Order: sequence, then C-alpha cells, then structure tokens
Amino acid sequence: MLEGDRQSEGHEAGPGDVFSRLIDDGKSLARAEVDLVKAVARYRAEKAKLGAILLGGGIILVIAGFVGLIVGIVLGLAPLIGPVLAGVAVLAVTGVAGFLLVRAGGRKLAILAGGSEEEREAIATGQREAP
Repeated sequence: MLEGDRQSEGHEAGPGDVFSRLIDDGKSLARAEVDLVKAVARYRAEKAKLGAILLGGGIILVIAGFVGLIVGIVLGLAPLIGPVLAGVAVLAVTGVAGFLLVRAGGRKLAILAGGSEEEREAIATGQREAP
C-alpha cells in the first residue's frame, strides 16, 4: 500500500513507519556513498597504474644511462691511471655521492619514525605544538 493510499483511507503513518523508512533511506544513502567511493577509487587506480608503469620504465632508463656514463668514465680514465684505479676512483666518487643522498633522504624520512625526543616528551606530557 502506498502512502497516499493510507492517507486516503484515513490512516496516517505512525512514528514507527516513519522511523523505519528513515532507517531504510539512511542505509540506501550509505550504500550509494560507498559505491561512489569504490568507483572513484577504481578510476584513480586505473589512471595511476599507467602512470606507475611509465614512471618505472623511465627510472630504469635513467639508471641505465647513468651506468653507461659511469662505464664511459672508467674507460676514459683507464688509459691515464689504469683500469683498476679508474674503477676505484669512480666507485669512490659515486659511493660518496650515494652515501650523502641516502643520509639526506634518511633524515627527511626520520619524521615518519616518531619524531624527535622533544616531540615524544610533549606527547607523553599531553602538550601539543602549535600548527
């Protein structure tokens, strides 16, 4: 029976009926919201997949280029200082550069590990820092 049929017969919807419809409408709205979020997530994942593949391929090509450059430098230095010493010299320079980059990156990521001792102390005492 429809709502209009109830009212035409002189019956009004009681509070229980109204509350029941309200709950059903709320459930329907929640399902629709969840479906929308899932659809947006699927769309973004599809778009991100191609980007991640292209990014990975680009990184591989850049690394290959740097390997070629390093081999070229070693071969260029080999006649001047010998092949072993050229390899050691290039390793020393690239090793120091790599170490410095890893160390700088580690410092930047340290905030993810829980922060400084001062931050831990402030959290333990219940203090908050101003944003």
